[in-house]
Amino acid sequence: MLKTKTLSILVCLCWLLNLSACKEASEKKIETITQKEVFDQTSNWILLNKTESIENENIFSWHFNLKHPAEYVIQLVFDDGLATNSETVKIKIEEIEIEEPLRKSYSTYNGRIVSEFKKTIKFNSTGKQILTLETEADFNQVRIIPHYKNEIGSGIHHKEWLKMHESAEKQAALQWFKDAKFGMFIHWGLYSQAGGVWKGVKINQAPFPGPKVAEWLMHAFQIPREEYAELAKTFNPDKSFAQNIAKLAKDAGMKYVVITSKHHDGFALFDSKSSIYDMVDATPYKADAVKELYNACLEIGLDFGVYYSHGNDWNDGGDGNYANVKKVNDSLGIYSHPSGKNLWDPSPNTHAEYFESKSYPQIKELIALLPKLRLIWFDGEGFTTEEQSFKFYKMVYNSNPNILVNRRVGWGFGDYLDAGDNKIPSAKENLKKYWETCGTTNNSWGYKSYDDDWKSTKELLYYFVDIMSKGGNYLLNIGPDGQGHVPEASANGLREMGEWIQLNSEAIYGTSRWEITNEGQEETLLDGTGHRAAKGFQKTFTSKDFWFTAKENKVYAISLVPVVDKILIQSLNKTKGEIINVRVLGSEKKVTWKQTENGLEVNLTGVRSNKNGFVVEASFKIKSDEK
Repeated sequence: MLKTKTLSILVCLCWLLNLSACKEASEKKIETITQKEVFDQTSNWILLNKTESIENENIFSWHFNLKHPAEYVIQLVFDDGLATNSETVKIKIEEIEIEEPLRKSYSTYNGRIVSEFKKTIKFNSTGKQILTLETEADFNQVRIIPHYKNEIGSGIHHKEWLKMHESAEKQAALQWFKDAKFGMFIHWGLYSQAGGVWKGVKINQAPFPGPKVAEWLMHAFQIPREEYAELAKTFNPDKSFAQNIAKLAKDAGMKYVVITSKHHDGFALFDSKSSIYDMVDATPYKADAVKELYNACLEIGLDFGVYYSHGNDWNDGGDGNYANVKKVNDSLGIYSHPSGKNLWDPSPNTHAEYFESKSYPQIKELIALLPKLRLIWFDGEGFTTEEQSFKFYKMVYNSNPNILVNRRVGWGFGDYLDAGDNKIPSAKENLKKYWETCGTTNNSWGYKSYDDDWKSTKELLYYFVDIMSKGGNYLLNIGPDGQGHVPEASANGLREMGEWIQLNSEAIYGTSRWEITNEGQEETLLDGTGHRAAKGFQKTFTSKDFWFTAKENKVYAISLVPVVDKILIQSLNKTKGEIINVRVLGSEKKVTWKQTENGLEVNLTGVRSNKNGFVVEASFKIKSDEK
């Protein structure tokens, strides 16, 4: 009996030891897997060694495979310093040619010298590429590195993200977004009281580098946190601001409204449980401005979204993770762009601690506060990590899968793209997700008291029509002053847009891109807020210019000039199918028309139109195989 008991004990001990060994081995295996999944930013670099090139005197060529289409920078690496006998280097990739002088841009951790080209290369497709370099310099390596604005992730979370993105809830939300077409952006906060002026100095004359738009006041003047926070004590807007702004959006023909619930300055316009730096706790207004606008919008049939600066928070976000990123980048010889981080008076906590104590909780608060929230417009992703960006996306999905998340959540986890601030992409660009352009009515997002360069109704309509013809949405911004009042010139332009939109709504809501975007007018690309501010708007339009949208069996030809007696729409010729009916939207008058090999000829004699243009609707005969 004793022997049996002893044997049993020995068997148990062996089993326990074996279990422990298995557990240890399993943990080591997990640790190994985890280590393999640690993201190395250099894994998406293209490294071309001189010794591997096809060399012909001072011309070097490489074949390489591109996995990720994006914008890249090109660097030459030298082991022993820059050569003195070569002033310029010529590089050619595809049809792009660069010729720039060598310069010492950085040093790497192991003493190598890096010369970076100022001109970037944008790859629109994957696959095999050829790079040719001409130089007499004794370089060691060519590095092709994703631009800091185009971080390429590890792909670890892609399958999980894709499952959420392709869910029935998300796809229904995306369909709503595609149909809506036109929304109002609102930049409003403590900075609105200053109107782009600090202590008598206009923000355009501010001493520090960075954007000179009004909401960047704190950054432009590097105002200490405590001093800037004093603005909250006098922020007491008009109590009717919510109803007034909601009505303006409705009058403009907009379908949704997006307000800055928290911009980069860290101040929240809603009642936050995670911070006292908000509208209720820090201002004499003592009410939740976001909730008030949400209610006002829903009451008149507008959908609602919130902008939220997650990556930048100049009050509570420390240095925005800048020091950590810079340490790694310096070791590799990569420039660390400050990306709007608070480096003059950062809060003492880390950026990661800010996420846990403020940013993640506030996103949950907004979703709970606004049960019918349509979208969250994240911003300032800058130095967020891949894990942090994914956590934001997943958090939103788990809280309410019907909410859309924009591209700026970071690392490719958005449900839709934005082309950039006041940027309109080319019709030739192959965008893999649905997109929008956010734009301004003057040259600032927040209220700038002295910026009177207002875009005309015609200019705004042109941007809107051009964006629609390319298959995107237009999120057009207003910047109310500290009282919540919208500048009259801005409001009037939106109301005039609304008059045109009301007449031509069938060509707008629920439409999609047709096979041809426009005819008659050469494509003009809007390339950012500063681009428009510097060059103004000189474009003119004629009766030969048309932009197109489509819905079911109908194609809409949009003109931005009043009607003339006769028009020819060349893109609607017989090769596109048989047209069975033609009418002018908003007009009861029947028109005579003829479809030929040259196009659609329409007699508009006696038709009245809006001064900003008209729309011709052409209905095509549905083919039997399409029924």
